[in-house]
Amino acid sequence: MRDQSSATAIVDAPVPATSPSGLWWGLLGVTAFSFTVPLTRVAVGGLSPLFIGSARAVVAAALAVVALAVTRQRLPRGAQWPRLAVVGGGVVVGFPLLTSYALTSAPASHGAVVIAMLPAATAVLAVIRGHERPPVGFWVAAGVGAFAALAFASAQWGGLGQLHWADLLLFGAVASAAVGYAEGGLIARELGAWQTVSWALVLCSPLMVALTVVSVAGQTPTGTPAQWTAFAYLGVVSMFLGFFAWYRGLAIGPMAQVSQVQLVQPVMSIAWAGLLLGEHIGWATVVGGLVVILCAGAAVRVRLGR
Repeated sequence: MRDQSSATAIVDAPVPATSPSGLWWGLLGVTAFSFTVPLTRVAVGGLSPLFIGSARAVVAAALAVVALAVTRQRLPRGAQWPRLAVVGGGVVVGFPLLTSYALTSAPASHGAVVIAMLPAATAVLAVIRGHERPPVGFWVAAGVGAFAALAFASAQWGGLGQLHWADLLLFGAVASAAVGYAEGGLIARELGAWQTVSWALVLCSPLMVALTVVSVAGQTPTGTPAQWTAFAYLGVVSMFLGFFAWYRGLAIGPMAQVSQVQLVQPVMSIAWAGLLLGEHIGWATVVGGLVVILCAGAAVRVRLGR
């Protein structure tokens, strides 16, 4: 089975029974990613969002260089480079930077609910990119999910229509990641899954190094041991090692089933926000999160079931 992104899994033929090992590897990857939002919230308590968003990519790029060199991966060719730039622009540059700035003011549980739109948003981008024609139910589920996330975000700041700037950044982060995942799912068929992420990290590394230098020049990074530990996790696990477990689960597959494990990620993130950060998880957060997750799950299942 070919490696590809979970968000763009396509059913071209009947799939075998789901392998328990594939589900466990997928769950391990999702668990690793579920700490990203809460730990970003921890890190921005002392480190600048520009430093967190850029330097974590530099750390991951260094690991990617080692992995690519040790396994002697071939260089991407021709048109693959601009496509990798699209992937990197979404998941290496856009998502980390936008979430880092957003979480300087938004609670982690709030961010997790908004980012729960990601599976549905990625499915929409995959449909557009792949020139698919899904049934009306797909668009209804995706639209209701987007409206639910928008209503939740605005209601949290005092009423409908009163979006906070942090929510605009979070919606931008979702859009960036969706574009990166959708394009990454296509090019991963040619380069391999973790190789695609690694090459995207390497390609974006000059920009991220420059941004890291700018952030350090503007404000010397100073944080508590907990904040530095959170930053290390973001660079080593969230942006690199987590993909190894996640993509191994997808490779074992079947991808259509394993990819749906991602729907539990926002639930985990909200739980970690309560347990690790002591955030109050009210009924609005629980209900809002469940509605967005259910709509995202419905959109993904309708598309995969075609």
